[in-house]
Amino acid sequence: MKVIIKLIIASLMFVSLQTQAVLDIKISQGVEQALPIAIVPFSWSQAGNVAPIDLTSIISADLKRSGRFDVMDEKDLPQRPADFDAINFGDWRKLGMENLLIGNLSLTNSGDYEISFRLIDIYRGKQIAGFRIPAKPDLLRRVAHQISDIIFEKLTGIPGAFDTRVAYITVKKTKNNRIHTLQIADADGYNAQILLESPEPLLSPAWSPDGKKIAYVSFEAKNSAIYVQDILTGKRERVSAFEGINSAPAWSPEGSRLAMTLSKDGNTEIYVMSLFSKTLHRMTNHGGIDTEPAWSPDGKKIAFTSDRSGGPQIYEMDIRGGQPKRVSFEGKYNTRPNYSPDGKSITLVHAVNGAYRIGLLDLSSGYITTLTDAKLDESPSFAPNGGMIIYATTGVRGAQLAAVSIDGRIHQRLGLQEGDVREPVWGPFLK
Repeated sequence: MKVIIKLIIASLMFVSLQTQAVLDIKISQGVEQALPIAIVPFSWSQAGNVAPIDLTSIISADLKRSGRFDVMDEKDLPQRPADFDAINFGDWRKLGMENLLIGNLSLTNSGDYEISFRLIDIYRGKQIAGFRIPAKPDLLRRVAHQISDIIFEKLTGIPGAFDTRVAYITVKKTKNNRIHTLQIADADGYNAQILLESPEPLLSPAWSPDGKKIAYVSFEAKNSAIYVQDILTGKRERVSAFEGINSAPAWSPEGSRLAMTLSKDGNTEIYVMSLFSKTLHRMTNHGGIDTEPAWSPDGKKIAFTSDRSGGPQIYEMDIRGGQPKRVSFEGKYNTRPNYSPDGKSITLVHAVNGAYRIGLLDLSSGYITTLTDAKLDESPSFAPNGGMIIYATTGVRGAQLAAVSIDGRIHQRLGLQEGDVREPVWGPFLK
């Protein structure tokens, strides 16, 4: 029980971040034999004028960052065709290039833009995908991410997650105190937006399934409380401020309920709250400490951390009630469960020889695969396509974010220019 209490205290204080800085995302390890692709700079209809955005660099950065693509350097392009008929397939084949992206950005009479692109299979000499997309000026960057998603899915068979967002907590030390902020940003770190700033700790951000709201814990009233905040309007509601612990909010898949950890009845237990009626349903009833609930994608189960077996382990229970079932058995310390989008696995924090690392628990076999190798990794969260896991880690520059693929082959580091960053959570696919 003492271990779990320490875990709760650590999760309250294991916060960090900064303000308004772009996340610097770097690949530290990618897949071997990454897919070769060339991206020709998009042609621009207004000759003599500079294009309003460099679509090519955004798409190239997305694909490079995934760790699955070997993007040809622009200076090495043998030609720069703007349409299919201008492609000299022999030149590209000599260079061993497999796929080619060409496109055009044009200004319409209404002042908006139109983006057209074609993804070409060089060896077959055929178009794999091609679209014409209208876009408002402020949505050009998002369209670039959508094009990256299309390329990623066509060439890997996995839905892309470039057109998504992440939420995280920052802590910046000042002369007299610490400033905590809740921020969201695009998946590539751009368009950072501060949702809340406080001298008191903020933690446990959780996206609503529609991506329009975020639940989180704030200590602004000197005691923990759970809030739900509308991202667009900034309007927020305090939904849980009972005496004692109010922590770890988790949205149900349909978005009408929050699972949470409360100690209002004496012990720390898992509850589910209806956001419409604010009624509570107590899920667990045990002398141990139950915390960190997570919903299964189908909404039928809740996983959580408990020390009822003597040390922190992952348990799973039916949302309708009944006896929880232990699902983690490997090692003496497993915490922070988070289901994969397909519900077949759970990412967690797994202790290995005194180090705390990100693991992947296969629910059918019970086997845990260790994905990271640092001393202190925390807060794992799946990308909505299930291909990557974002998490918090402690490096030479302090607290920062990182990401790892579910097979452990791709590693990314996401840093800020100053301050620490913690408690990451990947948002859902944008509508």
